Amino acid sequence: MRALIPQSSIVLRWRPALAFCVLAAGLLCASACGVSSRAAEANASFPHATVDSVKAAGPLQTAVLAGGCFWGTQAVFEHVRGVKRVMAGYAGGPQNAATYAQVSTGRTGHAESIQITFDPREVSYGEILRVFFSVAHDPTELDRQGPDVGTQYRSVIFYAAADQQRIALAYIAQLQHAQLFHRAIITRVEPLAGFYPAEGYHQDFLVRHPYDPYIIYNDLPKLSNLQRVLPDDYSERPALVAQSR
Repeated sequence: MRALIPQSSIVLRWRPALAFCVLAAGLLCASACGVSSRAAEANASFPHATVDSVKAAGPLQTAVLAGGCFWGTQAVFEHVRGVKRVMAGYAGGPQNAATYAQVSTGRTGHAESIQITFDPREVSYGEILRVFFSVAHDPTELDRQGPDVGTQYRSVIFYAAADQQRIALAYIAQLQHAQLFHRAIITRVEPLAGFYPAEGYHQDFLVRHPYDPYIIYNDLPKLSNLQRVLPDDYSERPALVAQSR
């Protein structure tokens, strides 16, 4: 049965989405959907991380990233090869305030985040970050992504181990040096204190609501860019939360 979205959630998402559609004047919103496609368009091959983990057999690993509304970032990584599950949730704030109503105020310290569970034999941590910076969001926007404004939409890499921190900092420096973006990358690299799954109606949102105007204008272009810019990383079948339970 399709999960119902509380009315308060519809109001919070629809108002900025409608305002953005007016400002976009009917454009497809590819430049403001949280996608760093400007850099991808200028580079036939978005660079791999020169500092990265080695692909090898081992237990599944996790990465926690924040880059705007988690509907879109979850949808992108659900289509990345080697990813087994992507959970939408909250990170950066206390557990007792990790609810959508509280996080949406922008006063809890959380960022809308995703927890990516991946197989290190199939995809490396550096390759996860390559997707994050190239098509999943715009790393030059401070405390916002497209129509969504507030600290809860900030760009953050939450590292769970020193190796993740090292790879993240090195990759950001690599991208800055390459001058792929028109502005400086403002993505923060912070230790992961905790990840708290979001409410059920947020999970797999794009798959369950593909005709939602917010999804059409802000998130479907991200999937298109993933398939076009990084075709070797694209998986046709999404790794859905609903299927992993």
